[in-house]
Amino acid sequence: MSFTIRKAKKEDMPKVLSLINQLAHFENEPDAVEVTLQDLENDGFSESPAFFCFVAEINSKIEGIALGYFRYSTWKGKTVHLEDLMVNEAARGTGLGSALLDEIVKFGHELGVKRINWEVLDWNEPAIKFYKQKGATIKEEWRVVHMDEQSIKNYISKL
Repeated sequence: MSFTIRKAKKEDMPKVLSLINQLAHFENEPDAVEVTLQDLENDGFSESPAFFCFVAEINSKIEGIALGYFRYSTWKGKTVHLEDLMVNEAARGTGLGSALLDEIVKFGHELGVKRINWEVLDWNEPAIKFYKQKGATIKEEWRVVHMDEQSIKNYISKL
């Protein structure tokens, strides 16, 4: 199967948003996506973009995305965070996921980052197996910590 991996363009964002929503359904969080098309267009294509994105196309149709951003580690320096790697269900098994991960790793390597990190749900065994086969280490002892919008407001109200 022939496909193309390329940097996303602003006009790709409707399909990117569609894949983000598809991923939310897959991860049993169908109502969790708050980001809008306008957010993606503004945040990804401003003078200081908040993220970068690669798309995978089959026959000029976007079937997968890898969306990430830069972080800074006090131990390692500049790093890449892969927020989402998503392939349309109908296109899974075609090599798109591997090609998108390859592109993220090459991108990070070319920029000289010392680490690329991402999260995977503990029940997503196919993804865990895929990442381990690619040489990634699953940090079982680490816990993801976050504050959602309401938690932030609650925290601020107590200051």
